[in-house]
Order: sequence, then structure tokens, then C-alpha cells
Amino acid sequence: GKHAIQSGESTFASFNRLPGPKIRGANWTTWSWLVLMSLKFLQVGGIIGGVAIIMNMIAPGSVAMWTVLIAPLVSLLVFRGYYQLIEKLSLIMIGLFTILTIVSVCALQSTEFAVSWGQIASGLTFQLPRESALILVAIGAFGITGVGGDEIMTYNYWLLEKGYAAKTGPRDDSEAWQRRAKGWIRVMYADAILSMVVYTIVTAAFYILGAAVLHAQGVVPEKGELVETLALMYTDTLGPWARNVFLLGAAVVLFSTLFAALAGWTRLYSDCLGHIGVYDFQDDKKRHWWIALLAWLIPAAWAMLYLLFKAPGMMVLVGGMVTSVILLIVVFAAFHFRYRRLPDSLRPNRFYDGCLWASGLVISATALYGLIMLFVK
Repeated sequence: GKHAIQSGESTFASFNRLPGPKIRGANWTTWSWLVLMSLKFLQVGGIIGGVAIIMNMIAPGSVAMWTVLIAPLVSLLVFRGYYQLIEKLSLIMIGLFTILTIVSVCALQSTEFAVSWGQIASGLTFQLPRESALILVAIGAFGITGVGGDEIMTYNYWLLEKGYAAKTGPRDDSEAWQRRAKGWIRVMYADAILSMVVYTIVTAAFYILGAAVLHAQGVVPEKGELVETLALMYTDTLGPWARNVFLLGAAVVLFSTLFAALAGWTRLYSDCLGHIGVYDFQDDKKRHWWIALLAWLIPAAWAMLYLLFKAPGMMVLVGGMVTSVILLIVVFAAFHFRYRRLPDSLRPNRFYDGCLWASGLVISATALYGLIMLFVK
């Protein structure tokens, strides 16, 4: 994000200036991302399947029918650019869903599934289960918790199109530009920190519900029963009335995820295709044409993959493991931007660099450990 603000470069324009070999004029990181993202289609295919399952529970027809309806709907919204409407509705519904989740955790303590501080403390120890399959699930969850690698890469487009980078303006190293850049970078820090606080609290609350209610009963969310099983976390703590509230909230949360993913993917793929030589990325008309085309092609692929595998939980976790690997590319790029391309006037303090190194090491260690477990065991 800081690099986008100070350089004005799109994600793959920046990647193409990273060190390492090039193929057809595109950096190895660009090609690596393109290969990895082919597996990410499974993840979002699982999400579109989750929405279809929920909608079929609310208005029964068939899951396949809802899948076929949802795909073109999300395409139309991104194609026509109805961002503000979805953004506002999603914000309200996700906010209400978050409150419901936190209230459920509080209500949990008055049920047979009450959680002790000792149990929470045991979950904070540095231990993992011996079973390699469970470790891979943990790595997959790590990849999709919070802000994933592809979402970090997508963030640059919003900075460039209507965010902090656009307000900073083209770099000219003048005092006015430096002042604007530093100001908007500080705003970006606040944005990132607040996001971290929100998704950490919500993820922890959701996890505690699952561990306390589902694990205690030996219930595993699988395939077509995924959503119905997850609903137990709310009905077993708040009562049967919470089922419909959960379904509505989950539908909005997942649909907003689809919408945000498609809006980002159309830009990522159009950027990538332009930089591997499929078309002239600098041609605005052609770039917008590709974004519009991808808005229809990508959801169609998501829907077909769900209808083929029909295992949303597994599909999402596979995508999560891939996201862990994409994070390695992001870490490599972040360090290069920090130490090779950041102007002296924007250099951060030691605390920032310490956080950068700690984050990079943890992400790298977790992703590499997951790869070792995947291929060795």
C-alpha cells in the first residue's frame, strides 16, 4: 500500500520491477501468481456454493439453481459498478452479524458449552496436533484469516482508483507531495490497524463458538450440511430464533465477499494479462473491456467448480493454503519495496521495520511449514 501511494504503480507494474528472471517480459512473481490463482478459483467456488446453500435454506428450490442465479447477479453488480449500494448494505449487515456473533459468545457462558479461561489459555500455547491433515487445515485457515495475499495485492487498485494514492497525486518529490504522501500513509496505517482489530475479534469469537459448540458435540461441518451445522453455534447458544438471523447474516457476509473478490480479481487479472503481453495495459479502453469481460467469465468458473465438487468447506481450505503461498510473494515484494524503492523522505522508524521483519518471518515460517507438511508427509 505504501509503495502504491509513493509510486502510483499497479500491482503487476510493481512486480515486474522485482529482481529475478522474466518470461515474455513478465517477472517470475507475476507468472507464479497466475499459476497459484488457478487453485484460488476453488476457494471462491466454495464461497459461491455456500451462498447458494444458504439461499436454498431460506427459499427452497435447489442449490444448483441458486448457484446459477448468484453467479450472473454478482457479475452484473461488478459489471455495472454498483459499489456504493453493496458497500453500504454489506457494512450494515456485517455489522449486525458481528454483534450477533459476539452476543452468542457472551450467551455461551450460560449454557452447557461454557468456556473456561483455562481452555482459552490452552489454545494460546505454541502447540499443533500431530496429524498432518489437521495441520494443513490450520495452515488453510491461516491463509484466509484476516487479509489474504490476494487481498493485499488488490488493495493497491483501490488506493490508485479512488483512495489514498489518488489523493496523493503523481510523485514529484516536492514538499507538498511529500506532505500529502506522509499524511495519507498515516491514514492507511489507521485503516490497517482498525481492520486488524475488527477481524481479530470477530475471527476469535467465531472460533470460540465453533470450538465450544461444534467440537464439544463432535460435529464437523461438511459438504451440503456445512451451513446447517454452523447455524448450531447460534441456535445452541441463543435459541431456535437465531437460525434465520444467522442465515440472513451469513448470506450477506458471503455475498459481499463474492462481490469484493470479483471486483478485485477483475483488476488483478486484467493487470496481469496486460503485463504478460496479452494486450496493451496502458490502453484504458482495452483495459476496461477486459475488466468487463472478466466480470462475467470469473463467476461462471466459480459456479462450475462448485457444481463439480460440491464441497465448499474443502474448497475454501484449499484456497486458503494457496493464499499462504501467495503471501510469500507479497513478503518478498514488501521487503524489496521497503529497502530498494522507498524514497528517503518516506523512510519509516525502527518500530515499523521491527514489525515488518516480525510479520515477514512469521508469515514465511508458517507458509513454509505448511508446504513441508504438504509434500513431505
